[in-house]
Amino acid sequence: MELHLQFGFGMMEHCRHLLRAWGGGTVVLSPRDLSPKQLQGLAEDVAEIQGAKVLLDPQFYVPHADHARLRSHSFWPTDFASGTFFQGSEMESLVRKIVVLNRELGSDAIIVPGMLANPVDDIWLSHHASFLARARELGSGQRVYSTLALSAEATRSREQISALLEATTRWNADGYYIVCEHPNGEYLVQDPIWLAHILDLTAGLRLAGKQVILGYCNQQMLSAQVAGATAICSGTWMNVRSFPPDKFHQDYEEEIRRRATWYYCPQVFSESRIPFLDVAHEQGVLDLMKPSKRTGGGYVDPLFSGVQPSSVRLSEQAAFRHYLHALRRQAAELAAGSYEESRERYVSALNQAESSLTRLRSSGVYGAKREFTDTLDVARAALATLDNQRGPMLRRHWGALV
Repeated sequence: MELHLQFGFGMMEHCRHLLRAWGGGTVVLSPRDLSPKQLQGLAEDVAEIQGAKVLLDPQFYVPHADHARLRSHSFWPTDFASGTFFQGSEMESLVRKIVVLNRELGSDAIIVPGMLANPVDDIWLSHHASFLARARELGSGQRVYSTLALSAEATRSREQISALLEATTRWNADGYYIVCEHPNGEYLVQDPIWLAHILDLTAGLRLAGKQVILGYCNQQMLSAQVAGATAICSGTWMNVRSFPPDKFHQDYEEEIRRRATWYYCPQVFSESRIPFLDVAHEQGVLDLMKPSKRTGGGYVDPLFSGVQPSSVRLSEQAAFRHYLHALRRQAAELAAGSYEESRERYVSALNQAESSLTRLRSSGVYGAKREFTDTLDVARAALATLDNQRGPMLRRHWGALV
């Protein structure tokens, strides 16, 4: 499973730096966060990096969105009336402009527009089948990925996920770009059914021969490796590590107004503010939080140099780059040659994280809402559900998925 960079506010230099450091990779471009000129400029910069590619997320999740930068792009409709949009030329015009823009950007594949499903019903499925059919016709043989954007309620519904799988496994798509709203605005979701349904959807589509990219992810979605996901996407701020539909409205409160530097500890899937690393230092447990050389990438080495961590003033830039580098390494290291081994690797990582988190918490080291303690059993429950529902098929066909 790969990690793609989910572009968000202020990420242009992060993308250039990380793609060069990694020797390639993929950036999912964001019209909300890039002007038309910036969109083209970043795509050109990425094209100059060996092994680097771009995808374009059309971000048509909320057709009535009023975010000024998003609406500044030429593909965005000047008006949207759901009753007539799919009956006349407006839908074809939108798809045609997106196909042309993908060609201009040199995109690795076309991500077809998708609207937030609330709920998944026959009308929503029909509209998205139409999007896909037109993109396939206009795409001149380029790979086409259909967007499946699901509300929290739709993701939790067994009936809606089943209807979605029944329809999409028959669609003529090369793959799917799936984004799922987090329930109650949670960062690390505490609902095992929500996670279980995402893993089931991923596995079902992969077993049907489709590629699956999961957008707007954080460390919780490393579990998708066990479902055979092609890639997960993540970025710097929380609004590109989860999917808040409100971000496409002009009055959305940007997280950058509430800046805080967080350190991601990959071996416990948790993030902590720097003062809690000071606590770990004084309590003699800081080594439990130190990443391996491969996972750390050198970005946070000063935190573990023997001095009080807060005294080294970890920069926001270093913290973000460490997070994304560590997540990429974890995704790679969880990969395995069989379903059983992949599952065992992730379960073992959960067990090790639980042991370390217990020691850290007993020493007063906490991560608030970004700590994985309450998410461990969520992951285990989702994996058990996946194993019961898809395990035999995943065991049999794993070689074709990786």
